[in-house]
Amino acid sequence: TSLDVLSMRGNEIGAEGATALAEALRHSTTLTHLSLAENESGDEGAKALAEAFRHNNTLEWLVLERSSIGGDGAKALAEALRHNATLEGLALDGNSIGGDGAKAFAEALRHNSSLKMLFLKSNSIGEDGAKALAEALRHNTTLTELDLGDSNIGVDGAKALAEALRHNTTL
Repeated sequence: TSLDVLSMRGNEIGAEGATALAEALRHSTTLTHLSLAENESGDEGAKALAEAFRHNNTLEWLVLERSSIGGDGAKALAEALRHNATLEGLALDGNSIGGDGAKAFAEALRHNSSLKMLFLKSNSIGEDGAKALAEALRHNTTLTELDLGDSNIGVDGAKALAEALRHNTTL
């Protein structure tokens, strides 16, 4: 038997626990879904997980909702996406990635060909973050779901996304 799905939502594991699980993820050959939502893993935990899934070739879903992840953690996760070919879904709702984090994900979307779902709801990405994501959507052909609800994208961000949708055939 093998463990395919691990959910540890709301267990107060913090960065130290996330880092320990990241080390295990580096060596896992079966885990496809990992949820560490609501665990206060922060940027440190996100960086450890990013390094792990950068080298992992089985993980398909990573859920880090409401985990106190800021721009630095988002940048590490986005950079890892550039090198990962198996992750299909990433949920980061309710963090604080901001515009810089959104810009990092936009850059990653230009290079990643496996991610289908990206959830960034309630992250205050702002207009600049939305514009960067919109530009990336003009070139990305794999993303099928993008959640930017409650992210303060403003009118200009909405217009940029609307224009991008005219060119994107998968969203």
